[in-house]
Formats: sequence, C-alpha cells, structure tokens
Amino acid sequence: MAATSVPQLIAYAETVGYAGYRGLTTAGAPLFAWGLATGSPWMNSGVTSLTAVMAKTDLGGEAYVAQYGENEYVDLVSAYSLYVGVASIVMALIGFGKLAKTVPVAVKTGFKWGCELGVLASALPNGLYAFGSTLKSTVAASAFGEVVTTVKTAVPGATGVSGVANIAYAVSHPQSWDVVAASLFFACTLFVMKAKSFLPKWLPPGTEVVMATAAATVFSVYYGYEGGVVGEIPIADSDSGLSFFNGMIKIPIELMDVKALLDVPIAQRCFDGSMIKLFITAAIFSGVNFLSIVGIASGFESDNNVPWSPPRELIAQGVSNLAAGAVGSAPVSGSMSRSLVSRMTGASSQLGCIVTALLWIYMMPYMSIMSPTPKAALSAVIVSAVVKNVVMPKKILALRGTDFIVGVGTAATTAITSPTIGFGVGCVFYVIIYVLTGQGSKKKVQ
Repeated sequence: MAATSVPQLIAYAETVGYAGYRGLTTAGAPLFAWGLATGSPWMNSGVTSLTAVMAKTDLGGEAYVAQYGENEYVDLVSAYSLYVGVASIVMALIGFGKLAKTVPVAVKTGFKWGCELGVLASALPNGLYAFGSTLKSTVAASAFGEVVTTVKTAVPGATGVSGVANIAYAVSHPQSWDVVAASLFFACTLFVMKAKSFLPKWLPPGTEVVMATAAATVFSVYYGYEGGVVGEIPIADSDSGLSFFNGMIKIPIELMDVKALLDVPIAQRCFDGSMIKLFITAAIFSGVNFLSIVGIASGFESDNNVPWSPPRELIAQGVSNLAAGAVGSAPVSGSMSRSLVSRMTGASSQLGCIVTALLWIYMMPYMSIMSPTPKAALSAVIVSAVVKNVVMPKKILALRGTDFIVGVGTAATTAITSPTIGFGVGCVFYVIIYVLTGQGSKKKVQ
C-alpha cells in the first residue's frame, strides 16, 4: 500500500505547484489522523488529483510562487488546509454530510470532467517538455497567450483558461516537444494504462505504477537524463517531530508553526481581502471533497455491505486536513485508488491507514532513490488516470435533455474558471433550469 502510493504522492505535489518531495514528507500525518478518525476499514485519504488542482487554482499557485516564492506558497497552502479542515468539521456538525448525497448527477458529472481537464493541463508541461516552464513561457508569447490575457481581463476569475490554452498549444505544436521527455511520458502512460491486461493477476493494483516509475528512474540514472527530475529529498531531523513516553517513541515529522499559519494573509492575497469569501470557498472545497468520500463509501456499502456514517467521515476529513495543515500538506480527501488497494490487500480496520502512514514517515531516509525520477514519468502516472475520460466523456454524453445542458455548462465553467466556481455555478444552473422553470428532472440524484 505504501509503495504503490509513492509516485502519486510526488506527482500530486507537483500538481499543487510546489516541489514533488513535499508530497512524501507531508503525506504521513494526514493519513495517520484519518486512520484515527474514520469509521471505514478500507477508506484511505490523501492529496488527490482533484484536491491538488482545486488548491492550486483557488490560491493562484503559479502566480503566487512567481511573486512570493515557494516557501511562502507552502505556508499559504498549509493555512488553506487548516481552513478546509475547520469548514469540514463545522459542516459535519450542521448536517451537511447527508445533504452531500443530494448533489445532482449532471452537476457531478460535468464537474468531474472539468477537473480532469485541469489535471491533464497540470501534467502536460512536464510530460511533453524537458522542463514544465518551457511550455508556459512559449504559450505566453504566442497567440494562445493573447487569448488567455483577453479572457482573464474580461473574467478575472478565469484562472483555468491558462491550462486549457496549454493543452491546445501542446497538442497543436508537437514539433515543440522534447523528444526524450515525450518518449518517456508516452511509454509510461501506455504501460500504466495497458499493463493490467498482461501482468499477473495476483499482483496488487498500483504495481504497474511502481514498475513504470522504477524503469524511468533507472533510465534517468544510466543514461544521464537532463530534463526535470524529482531532485533532492530532504528528511526530517531525528530530534524533530513528536515524542511520546519520555522520548521512547519518536515520530520524525516537520511541524509547521500553526499559530503563524493563522496570520498568513491568505484572504488579502487570494480572496480580494474578504474573510467571508475565504470561508465560503473553503466550505465549497470541503463539500466537493466530501463527494469523493461519498462515492467511495457508498461503493463499499453496496459491494461489501459495510455501513458508514456521513457525519463521521466528514469529521474525519476535517481532522485529516487539520493534520495536513500542521505539516505543510495541501488539502486531502478520500482516494479511490488507494482505498481499493487497501480493500484488495486485506486490511480489516483503520489500522491499515495508520501503518501505511508510519511506513511513509519512517522510510523517508530511503526515499532519495526517487531523486533522479523524471517528472515526465510522474506526469504519466497522473495522465493515465484521467485521459480516457477527458478524450471520451461517456458519462457526459450519456446525459439527456436539460441534464446534458447542465453537465456541459458545469464542465466548461469548471475548466475555464476554477473547480470551486464551476461547482457553484453548476448547482445554480441546475436550480434555474429545474426549479424556476418547473422542468423537474426525471433522473434521480445520487
């Protein structure tokens, strides 16, 4: 379980907008807290492609790093995780857990596609080019960049349009790709997507990810790959972190100054100076995050007759995000892939999460083996999970009538603006069509 998640941890940290190694150094504490709070024997949490893209767009990650630097951005992301954690707990106490099940199918379907397009946009720069900054600077100097500027001038909240422009430029200009990086990217993507059909069935899910990442790392070492790599992975000082039983047990994790995080000017720099807007955005983030948990827990309930409590799992999300903020992690939510691996490997209690978390923490001194891993391979891990649905959105195409209009509208708004804005607009759009016009949807929400 711990091994198959390592490439994802690094890749999603890159998606958030900071150094990939931070995904490794900050993953243990949130999952440990989740294991203590959740009521599910298999549910796993962590930074996912969805939470990574949402955090980056809500906080304007690229622009913020360019203006203030990565360390300041880490503080900002950590503070946001704390607000998301508090929002989750408050929402659980007022009964939002049960309400989350009533989100219309059309809104969820469109929202998911829009987010997946954002995930694809975040992965392509490091997948097709030796360095991700190459694509961004090239697009900015092209006609695509002029379109982005025009759209952002007209709609300041359209942060997602840059990613859409990056995809459009990269796909239409294959001559600009780096040959070695693109070859690694396509080879790893195809292997991860097709490996299940020829690998032994007894291998656990995620093995193909480990194999592809390992092969790319070996290539990088022996052939002197000159593109972007994970880089040096620092480890926590042996005296840092938490200490129990008079020092007999130590958990070596780097803790943030939580009090200082509360003073981070997150509202002033990212939400037009409005604390109300910050809290609303954090609440929307929490609600959208919880939809992932609803989907995973409902699946386990249907397949394995495992009952679950929406309020408890929403509180678990909140506790896990508080822990994420305390160690410098981006907001976390339920992870479908990791939860399925947990079920497959035979975990029978929350102890599975706790053991996995401790393995991540105590194995950090050995993670330097990932330092030469090409970012192109990590981008392949991300793309392999979303590209099929982005290219052929079967669930959106299956919608009919006004459901289709809501789904497409939600998808477009999510992709061009941001996930939180897109989700909110989708819900409003649904209300306008189905409530105000009196055209009640025949499709049951779930």
